[in-house]
Amino acid sequence: MDSKELTFFLDACRRGDTGDITQLCQLFPDLINAADVKGFTPLIIAVYNNHPEVVDILLQNGADPNAQDLSGNTALMGASFKGYAALAEKLVAAGADVNLRNGQGAPALTFAATFGQLEIAKLLLQHGAEINFPDSRGKTSLDHAVMQENEAMVELLQQHLA
Repeated sequence: MDSKELTFFLDACRRGDTGDITQLCQLFPDLINAADVKGFTPLIIAVYNNHPEVVDILLQNGADPNAQDLSGNTALMGASFKGYAALAEKLVAAGADVNLRNGQGAPALTFAATFGQLEIAKLLLQHGAEINFPDSRGKTSLDHAVMQENEAMVELLQQHLA
């Protein structure tokens, strides 16, 4: 594998080109978990660009759902930030760790709470997401929901604390 192949593969993931991705997965299986200079893996890129079919292909070919970019962010964190509930479900089903934390100490639940992704927060909580993880500023997911004045999120998180 050379950098040209990786660049082409990552671009195909960005575009959602399932034909190229399927072919490249077969020809160059090492590309599945390769990363660019920012640590973005094909799975992270496919999730950020909301390509569920690409995510399926990558997971079926062994993509690591817990791979982190250079900031420690995962595909699940990206889905939680962007509000891609169907992708979050796929990732959790594939073994994504709901309590993995990025370089700032934030788990996926903090992203869901901060950006008002109620459906994703429910999914994460159903799969054991920890509410009391403080980030690097000492703020928990509940604290972020309170700061955003998101009453529905605050209520959901408080129910899981009880």
